Amino acid sequence: MRRSVLLLAAVLSTACQPAADRRGATVLFASGADLQSINPLLTQHPLARQVQRYVLLTTLARYDSGMVARPYLAREWSWSADRRTLRFILHGGVRWHDGAATTARDAAWTLEAARDPATGYPRLADLAGLSRINAPDDTTLVLEYADPQPRFPDVLTDLAVLPAHLLDSIPHSALRRAPWNDHPMGNGPFRFVAHEPNRRWVFAADSAFPSALGGPPRLQRFIVVVVDEPTTKLAALTSGELDFAGIQPAHAEFVRRDPSLAVLTYPLLFTYGIVFNTRRPPFDDLEARRAASAAIDRREIVEGYLYGYGTPATGPVPPDVPGYLPEPAPALAVRATTRPPVGVELLTVGSGEAALEQMVQARLRPAGFAVAIRQLELGAFLGRVYGSHDFDAAVLGISGDPGLGYLGPLAGLAGMTAPAAPDAAQRFFADSVPVAFLYHARGLQGMNRRVRGVVMDLRGELPTVHDWWVAP
Repeated sequence: MRRSVLLLAAVLSTACQPAADRRGATVLFASGADLQSINPLLTQHPLARQVQRYVLLTTLARYDSGMVARPYLAREWSWSADRRTLRFILHGGVRWHDGAATTARDAAWTLEAARDPATGYPRLADLAGLSRINAPDDTTLVLEYADPQPRFPDVLTDLAVLPAHLLDSIPHSALRRAPWNDHPMGNGPFRFVAHEPNRRWVFAADSAFPSALGGPPRLQRFIVVVVDEPTTKLAALTSGELDFAGIQPAHAEFVRRDPSLAVLTYPLLFTYGIVFNTRRPPFDDLEARRAASAAIDRREIVEGYLYGYGTPATGPVPPDVPGYLPEPAPALAVRATTRPPVGVELLTVGSGEAALEQMVQARLRPAGFAVAIRQLELGAFLGRVYGSHDFDAAVLGISGDPGLGYLGPLAGLAGMTAPAAPDAAQRFFADSVPVAFLYHARGLQGMNRRVRGVVMDLRGELPTVHDWWVAP
């Protein structure tokens, strides 16, 4: 790997500033895959969810850098004495980009659609306790819960509000085919301009974005560019054709040596693991799952594959996230077997070297598993893992949420049911092993220094995109 970096350094130009300067206040941000869907009711893609809530649309509330929920589209909220009713007062004067007013009816419609199983909202379980939604006037939204709520619902910081006047005539079961998905109309700081499938998404600053929500953004354009090959991303970053690109740990020092570039590393609520399909052999057997999980060397992965940019994972929740249960997973002994190996297909996304998957493959062989690695493009991968459940095991990047609502759907993906309480769910994962957790990731982005005001943290890469600016 180190030799490949040296060879790459010899052929790449590091004169990145002239190409970047020609773009002015347009920022190009690389994504390894297309955004899957711009509709927040439908998407699993972590970057797409950030584009929805920070670029195109708005959420009722949003987290600050300390992971405290703060007002956004809702200027304030209050709980009833029994914490079963949550009342929001929305900002007036916020408009959709077609000029229509954003009202509480939009928020109510979005939540009603999200809690309808026919829609297929990925975080449906987070809305299970919501018993009634009411919008008595344009700026008031009232949510009633069956039971007292211990904290502000995390899902309301993640689910961006959609325009009811453009979507309410479409059955929830047909929202995946809605014309809005191809030409979305938002109310966020950037307007949708164009989408070229598997190439780019283009957004332009909304000069009318209200001052109560921060006013117009400082960038003129924000463009998500789809670049799936790591070396191509690196070359485009160093030549100035990209302003941001996720980089491989092996390339971090090379990027740091370029005076026009910076390396950003930051904590993520993002864990990698191998999801076992418990609906069929061999991983319908608990002992098989335990044996496979025990055979994997997490420290080897962090040091050899991540160059230290991550931490070994024994469970689904990173240690620095509120709600983490500091109980170790049960110690599992690694035992070699003399039985003929069991064939297992390991699905993953990509088309490259699959170094991580090969490390797993090598460790699972002595434990009795003959692993065949199958690389798929993102759409095919999601179809087999999330759609038809046609897989033995799959390498999955697991995007979390501070409320830990992702634990239930993650267990469901493996074909199991986890307890609703986050602490009980964490014990369930330790005992039942529906997933062999590999590592908790750290974000690693190469950035052109001409872009200023950038903060990346547990919220993701884009929470401060409204405030990014380009140095003259």
